[in-house]
Amino acid sequence: MADRRVTRTGKDRDGDITSLCGGWGGATKATAISDIELARHTYYVQDSYNRRADVQVVNGPTGKYLRTDPNSSCADNLDNLPDC
Repeated sequence: MADRRVTRTGKDRDGDITSLCGGWGGATKATAISDIELARHTYYVQDSYNRRADVQVVNGPTGKYLRTDPNSSCADNLDNLPDC
């Protein structure tokens, strides 16, 4: 299992996360969801204060999506990361 730091995200025209990217390469949303649910890999975001927020799979009204653990920092939200 690899612990993958996410530094960029791919987004569609609605702003929905479509992929996660970092120094390890990239993963589509479907691959990241599968990796997390099957415990193959973990994904996380780290802000400038070295605070870590894990990426989780959430079941929404339109299907599964990715988001970071809620915390006191907005800097580590997937939506706020630069594009892949």
